[in-house]
Amino acid sequence: MNAQDRLHALSTFLKLKRAQIKPESIGLPVGSRRRTPGLRREEVAQLAGVSTTWYTWLEQGRDINVSRSVLDCIANALRLSKDEREYVYDLALGTTVATSHVTEALPVSKMNPSLEKILSGLTYCPTIVTDRHCHIVGWNTAAANVFINFATIPESERNLIRLVFAQKEFRVLAVNWDHFAKGFLSIFRTYYGQYVGDEWYTTFIQDMSRMYPEFQELWIDSQVSKAPEMMIEFRHAKIGKMLFDLTSLQVQGESDLRCSIYTPVEHTDTEKKLNRLMALNN
Repeated sequence: MNAQDRLHALSTFLKLKRAQIKPESIGLPVGSRRRTPGLRREEVAQLAGVSTTWYTWLEQGRDINVSRSVLDCIANALRLSKDEREYVYDLALGTTVATSHVTEALPVSKMNPSLEKILSGLTYCPTIVTDRHCHIVGWNTAAANVFINFATIPESERNLIRLVFAQKEFRVLAVNWDHFAKGFLSIFRTYYGQYVGDEWYTTFIQDMSRMYPEFQELWIDSQVSKAPEMMIEFRHAKIGKMLFDLTSLQVQGESDLRCSIYTPVEHTDTEKKLNRLMALNN
């Protein structure tokens, strides 16, 4: 993304986080004269120990000088998580990974033998491997059975974010689809902030917003998390209710791959149902 897009993203995020803080949670009266939810700009500035004018310029996305120490004060005032702080640092300071300046499509990421063995070994844990653009580069048999047979989708269209919105299988499967989608968007947002020099993200977000109106709403409201952990309830057409714990793991190395692992919740019949589903489809 260019500097203007980067600062606009920072502006949008700061406004969202400010709106999420309830005045009474920091000892301020709610009052009837508040026109918008959350804190006022001057209240955030006071909590952070900066001038209202300076914070207003920051939130407006103006190109001003900022330091990490001052951003720490803003992060404390807005009660940002560790991942959210890093996201703000990346956007405000323009920090980026060296390889993020490339704007062309990523080279096809190859699954190394050890990762392929791990995938096949997770027999009853549906697992998907994606790159930093969230393109799917690997999956196991369990994932193909629970979600969709990714082999039937052209390689160029195997983007996990796009499929979550485009494929009816995902929309029907997840009981709380919004929650399901936000989980992946929270991961996607960390990449978006980390690779600020990669114009691919700007183009992709614009395309998704145009094609899927609900994407824009969920994207603005999504959190920032490198590894969200949450329980997901699926209702599969063939075997009914299944409960999975989602764990997202970063694969160490230059390829920047990520494993999204769905582990059957203990003390449920999910694993038995998955076993039956895989037997039916084989």
